[in-house]
Order: sequence, then C-alpha cells, then structure tokens
Amino acid sequence: MIRMSAYYVYCIAESAAAAQLPADSLPAAIEEDAKLEWIAVNTLAALVSQVPRETYSEERLAEHLTDATWTAIRAMRHETVAEYVAKRASVIPLRFGTIYLERSGIEQMLTEKSRELEEIIEHLRGREEWGVNVYSDRAVLMSSITSVSPVLRELVERAAQAPPGQSYLMQKKIDAMRVDEVRAAVNRIVDQIEAKLKDHTDDARRLRILKVETTEHGELKAKFAFLVKRSGFEEFRDAAERLAQEHQAAGVRLELTGPWPVYNFVNPV
Repeated sequence: MIRMSAYYVYCIAESAAAAQLPADSLPAAIEEDAKLEWIAVNTLAALVSQVPRETYSEERLAEHLTDATWTAIRAMRHETVAEYVAKRASVIPLRFGTIYLERSGIEQMLTEKSRELEEIIEHLRGREEWGVNVYSDRAVLMSSITSVSPVLRELVERAAQAPPGQSYLMQKKIDAMRVDEVRAAVNRIVDQIEAKLKDHTDDARRLRILKVETTEHGELKAKFAFLVKRSGFEEFRDAAERLAQEHQAAGVRLELTGPWPVYNFVNPV
C-alpha cells in the first residue's frame, strides 16, 4: 500500500537565510520519522516536512486536535522549530496545522505571494514578538481603591470634612461604589500600560483571553503582544519594569514573556 504524504509548513524565510540554516542542523520535525527540508523559489524558502496525508487531512486533523496529548506533543515540536529559526533569521512563522497536499502548492504560494511575503519579512527584520500579561490581585486593589480611584479619593476627602450624619451617608456611598471603581481602575491601568508600552514598540496587539485565568499573581486581566526592535529591547523592558513598580501598590503585576516568533503580526498564508 502506497503511503500518501502531505507537506507540513513551519515558516517562510529568505532563501539566503535558509542556506545558512541547513535542514539537518534544525530541531526534530513534527513527526519523529520525518525530515525537515527547505523548499526554495527565487528569494524565498519554506521550511517543511512530509507528514502522512491520512493523519493530516482536514477531517482527521480535526479529530486528532481533540486529543490533548497528541496536540501538545506536536504543537511543542512545531514551536521548537519555529523559535529556533526565528532566533537566527527574519521569518514569517505559520500557525500550527498549516498543510499543503502537494509540493507544487507551496512553490505556487511562494511565487504568487512573493512580493507580499518579502515586504512582511522586511517589516519584521531585526524585530521580535514579546508578550505582556497583566494580572490583578482583587483583594489588594479593593484595600487600596480609595487612593487609586480619583472619584473615591475626592469623596473620602469630602466625607472627612462633612458633619457626622452626612459623613456617614457619604461613607455608605463610597462602600457601594468600591466594586465598580475597582473594575474601572483595572481598565484604566490596562489602557495606560498598553499606551505607554506602544511608545517603545513598532506595533501592538491586545489578545483575547479565552478563559478566566487565576494564578499566584492574581487574575489575568489583559494579554498583549508587542513587536519590538532587538536594538530597542532594553528600553522596552525598562518601560515595563517602571509600569510594574508604578502599579504594584494597586495589586497589579506585569509578566514579560518571550521572545516569540511573530505570530500575531503576520496574516495567514
């Protein structure tokens, strides 16, 4: 029985860069018995490995993705390859599960989209993706909200100067407003973090939070991806550290992650 193969694509780079990264020097492919290879067309090259078509057909792949262990192992292999190449060349990383049935399909894509792909690589040259996660410790923020919120701070000051009866009523109002002000304060801080870090980057994306995540740092309130020049990383990191110190008393913590392949700044191929 002839085993039909498809082509799994990891990333796209310039042919000159690919020549400096021979496939046999790269990490293991997504399937253990497969070998990585570069498919080059003029100035561009795609890094691929052959995979069994019966496993990676659209229908069968969807079935396999419901198996957490199968998916985790292969997603890790995909990421390892993409990260390795991205640290050594300007690349367009492709999402997990990018499949072409024929080699000619990849060659056609590299030919027809050459101008677009070359422009993307040029835009990404010398840049990396860094992630920033913003966590909030609700208990800490609740205890400090009267100093964090301008609205509550003003009410507290007025209540301190008001007659006892009026002060009592104002304090009740302050207590009732705490929950809404905590929410508003978190949103205000997240927006400020995004705006200030954008000043030190070339591009930014606010990412979706798919589920509520609570860690030892608090509840995850925002996730960002930033496109950062390698030469400007220290400036970006220093800005993130200043923001972390500024908002620490309010129970807000920043987590810097990366560098990552620039998945969030390229369109699907």
